[in-house]
Amino acid sequence: MAFSIVQRTLMVSACVSGLLASQASAQEVRFTPNQIMTWPTRSFDGETRYSIVEKSGQRVLQADAMGQASARYLERDIDLNATPYLHWCWQVSGIYPGLDETTKAGDDYPARVYVARKTGLLPWQVESVNYVWASQQPQGAHWPNAFTDRAQLLALQSGEQAVGQWKAEVRDIRADYQALFGSAPNDINGIALMSDGDNAGGSASAWFTHLGFSANSTPPTCP
Repeated sequence: MAFSIVQRTLMVSACVSGLLASQASAQEVRFTPNQIMTWPTRSFDGETRYSIVEKSGQRVLQADAMGQASARYLERDIDLNATPYLHWCWQVSGIYPGLDETTKAGDDYPARVYVARKTGLLPWQVESVNYVWASQQPQGAHWPNAFTDRAQLLALQSGEQAVGQWKAEVRDIRADYQALFGSAPNDINGIALMSDGDNAGGSASAWFTHLGFSANSTPPTCP
């Protein structure tokens, strides 16, 4: 049985990894593909396969979902006053045609990166912003997850236009929380990425690199 995104988010927040990412300076936190491979995996319906591959002349993280869903996650406090911008590069092999991503049956994405913050002491007191590569929802659209409005989704890429291309992303996390939840946090408590196809049984591959936080909004240079 497929898990909802709130269940996924709560599991991410409930697991303390104790892992440390390299910190280049007080103004930058970077996570290499090799480091992400050491993050815990949380399985929801089967196992998305994660591996390090050579692509476009660089070592990147590859995620292959064939009707499965599992995430790589890190629970860590990130000070958004020091490093408010989340950045990464991603690419997908394809999209899932025919999905209604606002429904429970359509809650699948070839690639997603999400951040979570705790809003209380209880495990379910979590708010998450999910940055997704959408199949059907238009670029720039946002909507509540079909299972809970404590998870908000934001389509940064959409459709087939950019399939097979590296795309650079930079997000002001506080601004996104303000727009989606009505308040701007000073920190977040976890980050995760995944490719999933468990609800509709779809298959896709995604590639990630240059994931990290910084003090400036300069986009990363993708492979």
